[in-house]
Amino acid sequence: MVLLVAGGGAVYLLFNGNIKSFDPDAVSTDRPPEAQADANGNKPVNVLLLGSDSRSGSNSDLGGGDSEGARSDTTILLHVYADHKHAVGISIPRNALVTLPSCKLPSGKWTKEKTGALFNEAFALGGTTEGNPACAQNTVEKLTGIRVDHTIVVDFQGFSTMTKAVDGVDVCLPEAIYEGDINPNLGKKGKVVLPMGKQKVDGQLALDYVRLRHGIGDGSDIGRMKRQQAFMGSLISKVKKQGLSPTTLLPLANAATKSMTVDPGLDSVDKLLSFGLSMKNIDMHDLKFLTPRWQYHGENIDLVHPNVDNLWATLKADRTIDGQDATGQAEAPAASPAAPAAPVSTVAAPPAAPDGNGTGIKVAVYNGTTANGIAGKAAEALKAAKFTVTKTTGAPSTNHATTVVEYGSGQKANAEKVAALFPGATLTPTGAAGISLVLGKDYADANGGGTGASGAPGTPAPPPTLAPADTADARSADDDICANTTYGSGG
Repeated sequence: MVLLVAGGGAVYLLFNGNIKSFDPDAVSTDRPPEAQADANGNKPVNVLLLGSDSRSGSNSDLGGGDSEGARSDTTILLHVYADHKHAVGISIPRNALVTLPSCKLPSGKWTKEKTGALFNEAFALGGTTEGNPACAQNTVEKLTGIRVDHTIVVDFQGFSTMTKAVDGVDVCLPEAIYEGDINPNLGKKGKVVLPMGKQKVDGQLALDYVRLRHGIGDGSDIGRMKRQQAFMGSLISKVKKQGLSPTTLLPLANAATKSMTVDPGLDSVDKLLSFGLSMKNIDMHDLKFLTPRWQYHGENIDLVHPNVDNLWATLKADRTIDGQDATGQAEAPAASPAAPAAPVSTVAAPPAAPDGNGTGIKVAVYNGTTANGIAGKAAEALKAAKFTVTKTTGAPSTNHATTVVEYGSGQKANAEKVAALFPGATLTPTGAAGISLVLGKDYADANGGGTGASGAPGTPAPPPTLAPADTADARSADDDICANTTYGSGG
């Protein structure tokens, strides 16, 4: 018993010594609110998983080349629902165009906010081999309006060693992959590296599989994310099938902690163990992976609104992507049809117009905040100016910072009259007919909003649901490893 306790203490100290955490002062102070626990103490957890491509140390042999700094070529926001029986991982494309918030540099200075940036610029900010995980976390919170509870970064070496610790991971490829696909600068096709079909990979081959872009599909990051999702599901399924025993977990924990950087909330074995055990009851079929709705913007990617807004709202409401309530409480009422959330606009509204000029103009009013009663207040202001209010309800997304007036074809002049009643409102053309007023936090703050989410005091907004098209490519951790592992055609 003495030897066992001494040995356990040595392992504990070893693992604690492995763990690195990043500077807590680099996390933004302007953050989304923490999720609230229900009456049973159940609370969802959001974890940002980042794969670093740093070439520092032994990573250079695995990653190839001698690139400076580090980027996040793999990013998954994992939402563990309050019932701790469901989870969903959302892949964020590295070349998605986003707004980078103010972030702390290694010098201690903070950058200015930057719009139209590539998502993986956040992790690379500062140019260090450790990357900037706090900036990546700040950017995800800015993008989603969801508070990130924990962030975990794993580099090439850690990933490679973890796959060996579990004796390989089962994967599948629709095409054979050659040396020239792995290294496009090789100048020739070369030998087969990964054959077509099912196979088990570890170490360098596992890394090649999840980093692979060329020689399969259209060579895009979208296809690569699909393979990463399939790999994660296969890895987690294997660990769970082997059982959560010391024989399985100790080598895996040693491999992971040696190459892991975490937020201060996970910087000890106790904290990591507690977090890991909290997810032990998630069934593999209820662990989903999903990529948000997107479209090409040149060679880069735009996330599509209002689809992506509805996705973030679905997670914040702790509803699964197929519409189930996973808060750990009783099932919520069925969702009403979702109102369109407002895209970002840069068109300023015109100066205020006189009251009484809204005759014959119809407006739907949506509350895009968690404040109570503001949609009703806005509707009264519109009616006083002779507008016709057709609807007063909550928007599917409740994190709108500013008020937006959306308008369809031929409605710009009428939309300007609506915006004139709401100082600071912006105008956004949409493909939908009519005019919609989506109220933001600016209006709520100026009008004494409470804590509800709809036009009627005390009435919550209907729970959001996703359109079938937004979940068409979702996969479960127990799906066929050969299914849905590429995107596009050609190679």
